[in-house]
Amino acid sequence: MAHGHKRLFIFSAPSGAGKTTIAKHLLTQYDFMRFSISATTRERRPQETHAKDYYFLSVAEFEEAVRHGDLAEHEQIFGNYYGTLRSEIDSALRDGKSLVFDIDVKGALSLQRAYPSESLLIFVAPPSMEVLTRRLTERNTESDEQLKLRLERAAMELAEQDKFDEIIVNDDLERAFADARAIVQQYAPLPHE
Repeated sequence: MAHGHKRLFIFSAPSGAGKTTIAKHLLTQYDFMRFSISATTRERRPQETHAKDYYFLSVAEFEEAVRHGDLAEHEQIFGNYYGTLRSEIDSALRDGKSLVFDIDVKGALSLQRAYPSESLLIFVAPPSMEVLTRRLTERNTESDEQLKLRLERAAMELAEQDKFDEIIVNDDLERAFADARAIVQQYAPLPHE
């Protein structure tokens, strides 16, 4: 692998900043990339599919995976566990694929420690806290209490963005898509190399 090439494209952002939309866009652009499916203990939403959106595990299954060292990173967020299975990463690297991650800030930093030479940390920042608050409110997926917790967490996450390799400010989605593609082209071991 040439110096500087990265295979793990790790997107983090406060909830509502647009990281999932940007990560999914990259998957439509590059067939050598695949999405890293996280494990979680949270309830499955109606539109979600096991092993496609998440690996939905019971608390006992998740805790057993932690004990066995099967997770490259894990964390408890809003009362639920989230983590990345080592088998997901190792399988992609073996297959010559690059992985796109959509995970929280602490998980991103843990992954970078676990796979330092392969990881590229990309922070997706909202244009402002006001815009983020509006986006989360308009999503209408959380109670007032959950919304308050998300906004408190967002402030903590924004304070960590200087630890990331690249920052995309999502004030215009098409520009954010273009910025993400430019990052992939700069760092990914593209198939023609």
